[in-house]
Amino acid sequence: MSDSLANGEGDSTPEQAHLYQRWANGGIGLSIIGEVQGDFRYPEKPGNLVFGKHSHQQALHSLVAKATINGAHLWAQLGHAGALSHTPISQPAGPSALDVGGIKCRALSVDEVRQLPDMFAQTAQFAKAAGFGGVQIHAAHGFLLSQFLSPLFNARQDAYGGSIEARSSIIIKVINKVRKAVGPAFPIGIKINSSDMLEGGLTEAEALDFVRILDTTSVDLIEISGGTYFPGTKASSDGASLGPYFVDFAKQARSATAIPLMATGGFKYRQQAIDALAGGFVDVVGLARALVVEPNLANLWLSAQGGDPVYPRFESTPEGGITAWYTMRITALGEDNEHTFATDPASALALYNQRDTLRCVKWLKRFY
Repeated sequence: MSDSLANGEGDSTPEQAHLYQRWANGGIGLSIIGEVQGDFRYPEKPGNLVFGKHSHQQALHSLVAKATINGAHLWAQLGHAGALSHTPISQPAGPSALDVGGIKCRALSVDEVRQLPDMFAQTAQFAKAAGFGGVQIHAAHGFLLSQFLSPLFNARQDAYGGSIEARSSIIIKVINKVRKAVGPAFPIGIKINSSDMLEGGLTEAEALDFVRILDTTSVDLIEISGGTYFPGTKASSDGASLGPYFVDFAKQARSATAIPLMATGGFKYRQQAIDALAGGFVDVVGLARALVVEPNLANLWLSAQGGDPVYPRFESTPEGGITAWYTMRITALGEDNEHTFATDPASALALYNQRDTLRCVKWLKRFY
């Protein structure tokens, strides 16, 4: 998840370290901390971590030390928001120039595209040196690498546009360069969309083709997700579905690759996780909002008595309100005050936006 707990200057905070310590104490095997930026010019939000010469090393070492107790692992999710970069602190750029549906960006030049593998590789190398146990390349949810895969975002006429093989070529170059930077034994994961869930976007058939392409790489884990943070669209996790969202795609992907698969999204109850693992089509179950509701969930599910979270129900919510509610509850977990967290989605959204506005001021002062 994008925990939004960095300090607005790209650095980790005590609250962020405590959050991941709580999840490690709660029995999880792996935390993937998102999002981590290697280029401060294209962040998803001002609460992202930024790895590089500006980084506060002591804060990062504290984060890693606390997040990896009890044998838990911590990976850095490497991102670049591209056309979805946070506009108050960015000038968005994507595969192609866009001005549609609230998204406006310029097109990256060929030279800028060619520089991407080096940027991701340097960020991965930084993560390894800081003590992270692995990295995940974010190629889902409509951020830059996902945009290259999507015909909706990518109308390029050069080697990086056209067929699914051409649209995925920059991602393969990123994977290869990251592997060269971190060595053969360091885990590299990738997060992909099963579908963009947008008309004209990446389809399931093309996503399966991409899985087959990934099968020829050195990737160690493929996380399957879906959807795009396109203005006005509803997140998959905001839906009322009772079951995991992407297990049907995972079943198809299982026959397309020998690489371990992770499905994330909609796992709300213990039996759902058991069934997915027992079915053999996923090797790892990813949990997000379930762990925000109950940080000790892994221990509960691994115990004899089990136990499922009680999820909040909201009568009416503004656009983005549910995501803001969960994000602010993440903050409450980091501060150990979730028991007094009693806000509603509209109030959470106001607090979330107010905090981001203040962080944008800090971001601009730090990086520009």
